[in-house]
Amino acid sequence: MGGDYGPEVTIPASLDRLKNNPDLKLILVGDEAVIAQHLAQNRDEYRERLTIKHASQCVAMDESPAKALKNKKDSSMRIAINLVHDGYADACVSAGNTGALMATARFVLKMIPGIDRPAIISTLPTIYGHTHALDLGANVDCTAEHLFQFAVMGAELVKAVENIENPRVGLLNIGEEDVKGNEQVKAAAKLLENSALNYIGYVEGDSLNAGNIKVDLIVVDGFVGNVALKSIEGAAKMIGTALKDAFSKNSLTKLAGLIVYPVLKSFRKRIDPRLYNGASFLGLRGLVIKSHGGADILAFRTAVHLAEIEIKKDVIRKISEQVEKTLAMRETA
Repeated sequence: MGGDYGPEVTIPASLDRLKNNPDLKLILVGDEAVIAQHLAQNRDEYRERLTIKHASQCVAMDESPAKALKNKKDSSMRIAINLVHDGYADACVSAGNTGALMATARFVLKMIPGIDRPAIISTLPTIYGHTHALDLGANVDCTAEHLFQFAVMGAELVKAVENIENPRVGLLNIGEEDVKGNEQVKAAAKLLENSALNYIGYVEGDSLNAGNIKVDLIVVDGFVGNVALKSIEGAAKMIGTALKDAFSKNSLTKLAGLIVYPVLKSFRKRIDPRLYNGASFLGLRGLVIKSHGGADILAFRTAVHLAEIEIKKDVIRKISEQVEKTLAMRETA
């Protein structure tokens, strides 16, 4: 029910994933009458793999997380997360209110022992293919210990999802030199240097997309991470609009546009944010994927597919085991 478009996007995207993955089963949580209306004849086609769970409430996109947690106990968001907690679902995917989703997920699912705060991780396109970055907005203020915990969780996710045995971990900073950065970043660097992680040192902001160092995971506090993410999204939109305007000026530019269309199409696909949609809430005892609120069908479908991958890779168990192992190593050091 969440996001800018609600069932108009989430249901067609869900049906697409059911069509593409015969092993997938989905529970659509929300207003049963509205969901049934959007399903139409498709409900019979996927009757064995599609369930509707009615929810009498819905969390608004601008609603206070505290109020949603207290007053919306029968919301689609709360019920979906309860289903994960109770073992009826392996993951929750939502395009709804990010703050309310995080607050509810943390309250219901609880934290992995040894992790203080959850973090948001997502994939970003780069000149090398893509990288992962966290935290992208869950924590405005972070300590060095928090950043270290984010690195441990993020590295394990990248290892599982990307099949990279020893992911390269970088710490976002204003420069690569050891003397640069605030005290928080410098302290986090020391923790990472003394860990078993494949820590490659500081990386600058260009590494989020086009740095000269290939890095598999970039660690950053939530304030800077969210600003960087929104800046990247804005730059992608600006480039797309500028190219469209440039090739639409006159007959000659339109002809040029037709000639280079295959190249432009390939470029657009490479940086299309819809193909990277879906952010995981790491640190929780259950799997929660946050889709962009403005996601279209393709973007939300990508988020559901991400959940399928992380379920198959057993990411939550692997992160929990790695955190436990890391804590044990630090205690004996």
